[in-house]
Amino acid sequence: MNILQKTVPSGPTWLSFPLLLLLQLYTAQPQAQESGTLIELEAGAVWQDRNKAQIPNNASADRFLLTDIAGNGPWTSARLNASWDLRGKHGMRLVLAPLAYEETGFLPADTRFAGQSFQADAPVTGEYRFNSWRLGYRYQLVDRENWQFWIGGTAKIRDAKIELRQGNNRAIDDNVGFVPLLYLAGDYQFDSNWSLRFDFDGLAGGPGRAFDLSLKLGYQINDNWRLSAGYRTLEGGVDNDDVYNFAWFNTALLSLEYQF
Repeated sequence: MNILQKTVPSGPTWLSFPLLLLLQLYTAQPQAQESGTLIELEAGAVWQDRNKAQIPNNASADRFLLTDIAGNGPWTSARLNASWDLRGKHGMRLVLAPLAYEETGFLPADTRFAGQSFQADAPVTGEYRFNSWRLGYRYQLVDRENWQFWIGGTAKIRDAKIELRQGNNRAIDDNVGFVPLLYLAGDYQFDSNWSLRFDFDGLAGGPGRAFDLSLKLGYQINDNWRLSAGYRTLEGGVDNDDVYNFAWFNTALLSLEYQF
């Protein structure tokens, strides 16, 4: 049985700088045309379906499940999505998506991780982090009365960490890296109030993959505000000489967006 000690992240102070940046970008645009700027805040509950790791990825370490230590959740989640138009059908995107938890439980067997050994008969604390900071370009490929579709690319900075602690024993592996992603998005309008939207960032190939897909049903409150409910799935990982880690997270979300 897991001993779960849930940790709720502190307030979203990480939103202040990007919001100021977006305000600067908005006010710097020519006032003769609409800015097409949209800011969306997502919040919800996230579950991990699986999370398997082995570090280093060789015979000196053991492959184990972080779900054995942490369970499946849920944990609170939040992210900031923003987009703004440039010229014509061209636009930019910004995504700030932190993801982290810390839990205490038991390993099913003695486990070697990142140069240290952890026993199965004593509680172990596992900390997992997979923050995603993205800046992307998009092009509006389809613009019809009730249907829009975008395609583009995303530059992602991945800030990842796995840490195990047991008494005075501690092992940590962290990594910050760049990942290029393909971007696709669509918005279908049922009528003047209801719409269905999806967005996708992802790429597969080489030693790893990354997929981030959401589907949202939205209600247009007025000309500026839109409320949505939906589902997001995040899956991926890496398999190279140094690291093996693949995880799958699912999120039930609510979002509120404001369009200038």
